[in-house]
Amino acid sequence: MTTTPATKQLQYAYYPGCVAQGACRELHDSTLALADKLAIELVQLKKAACCGSGTFKEDSQLLEDTVNARNIALSESLGLPLLTHCSTCQGVIGHVDERLKQAKAEDPSYFAQVNGLLKQEGCSPYQGSGDVKHILWALVADYGLAALADRVTHKLTGLNCAAFYGCYILRGQNNGFDDPLDPKSMENVFTALGAAAIVYPGRTQCCGWPISSYATEQSFAMAGGHLRAAIDAGADCIVTPCPLCHMQLDSRQPEIAKVTGQTFGIPILHLPQLVCLALGVDPERLGLDRHIVPTQSILRKLKL
Repeated sequence: MTTTPATKQLQYAYYPGCVAQGACRELHDSTLALADKLAIELVQLKKAACCGSGTFKEDSQLLEDTVNARNIALSESLGLPLLTHCSTCQGVIGHVDERLKQAKAEDPSYFAQVNGLLKQEGCSPYQGSGDVKHILWALVADYGLAALADRVTHKLTGLNCAAFYGCYILRGQNNGFDDPLDPKSMENVFTALGAAAIVYPGRTQCCGWPISSYATEQSFAMAGGHLRAAIDAGADCIVTPCPLCHMQLDSRQPEIAKVTGQTFGIPILHLPQLVCLALGVDPERLGLDRHIVPTQSILRKLKL
């Protein structure tokens, strides 16, 4: 992992995903603001499809691989790595990329089958020449923590931030950027921004979103446990690299409180929102007013 700045402008094929263009529009907006502040060029993949959020493979592994091979091929055609700000998309698309690169070398018939289906639909073939990267990895490994710290105009001094990594970003693929059992990349970003990193039980566990449709009480109990652990550890906010985790922990927090009989009230931030606050972006541009749990306590603490 490098913390030195890139020697040339960073460019990515931007895969916004579904949730950031709908229920979490503030994630899309803050990602664009972040790229603007850091002079990162994002070329949006407007013809990309939903990654399937891990559900396509329940019907067919071939379906998941083909849909996401097409997504990756779109970025390959631009000669750019695919960039996502959703850890679920990172896990699914990254794992497909990893699997198909292996198939290219070890199972050429399956590799050809996937590309045959793409050809039937008039799509560019998957080459296995690109990369799939979460914006967290891009900040840490491509832009560099030292360079990020140099761009900070409003240090987040006094803000206690608790990371919630969730599942996919750590275990969806062999990313090579962090330890899936004891990650530090989010905490390193917090430190670079001037904030304090709070470590607590549950930061690498599931938020409960995947089971919320059929085991709601158990799902909310899982989420409530994580919220309580972060609060008890002294966190002022929880920061997540996944919009699905954000929806579970933020938009459902009032329901979680009712089910668990507890009071929480802890703000949940998207990673790009937190970084943008340190880079001097106007909070109004970041969609902080779209959150269910009010974020004013963070702004007050930072005197924004």
